Amino acid sequence: MSSRGNQPEWTRRRLLAAGGSVAGSLVLGGLARAQDKGSSESDGPYHPFKMGLQSYSLRGYAVNGRPDLPKALQVTKELGLHFWESYPAHVPMMNNSQAISFSKREIEAWGITVVGYGVVPLTKDAAATRRVFAFAKAMGLEYLSASPSPDSFDLLDRLVEESGIAVGIHNHGPGDRYAKIETIAAAIKDHHPKIGCCIDTGHFLRSREDPVHAVEAFGQRVYGVHLKDVKDAKTFTILGQGDLRTVDLLKALAKNHYRYCLAIEYEEKPEDPKDDIKACLAEARKAIAEVRKA
Repeated sequence: MSSRGNQPEWTRRRLLAAGGSVAGSLVLGGLARAQDKGSSESDGPYHPFKMGLQSYSLRGYAVNGRPDLPKALQVTKELGLHFWESYPAHVPMMNNSQAISFSKREIEAWGITVVGYGVVPLTKDAAATRRVFAFAKAMGLEYLSASPSPDSFDLLDRLVEESGIAVGIHNHGPGDRYAKIETIAAAIKDHHPKIGCCIDTGHFLRSREDPVHAVEAFGQRVYGVHLKDVKDAKTFTILGQGDLRTVDLLKALAKNHYRYCLAIEYEEKPEDPKDDIKACLAEARKAIAEVRKA
């Protein structure tokens, strides 16, 4: 994932103005969407994975220079996906429980559940970091993808234990503090088992690391997967057109009974990535079918 930029204010007025049809569908469409979501998890083409989207992929849909949340939700629904790891510009962090509840309902009205969030910085500032976890708890998140400061881990040990929310350290590619598998492994050693790695397959490839080895190395401590492909450690591509060993990766995840979001993240064509994401999903379905045969 690339730099996130400033987080826009997300208000009730903006949501209703841009997506008024959502509210009208809450009652009539909610049951059908819930049934769709259950089907996609239990016996659909992505089983046994919770296939979703890192919403950063849809950052280019914008209104007045700000990410267009209703458009991003609409596109996600059209792609047949029901899970998000949201990036903060789509769902800004709030500390008002009423606002969080409203945000959550508006997203779920599209049949989409935010299960992960990030990438967020985490520091040893206890008050600030506790606010992040309070937001995550109120949103019902399963994990945070994060870039924690080295001096924050003792605090994180307490917070993941208190909240039940996992932290996956995001590897951001060459030059990043957490670019290498061994660096992340050293950082989480002797810390709470709910602190692990959010595996960004593309950035590991850019760092000339094997994402399959990352899955094997972190085992049950994989919290979030950003599924994307890179060619020659340089160029982001459609899934299946780069160097990612997708079937082997998914086999390793399935062997570990991975249950968190398997999120397509597509870096290219931010102005309209929908068709390329469709191609990535087709490749994911093909690979999953191979896994299910094994």
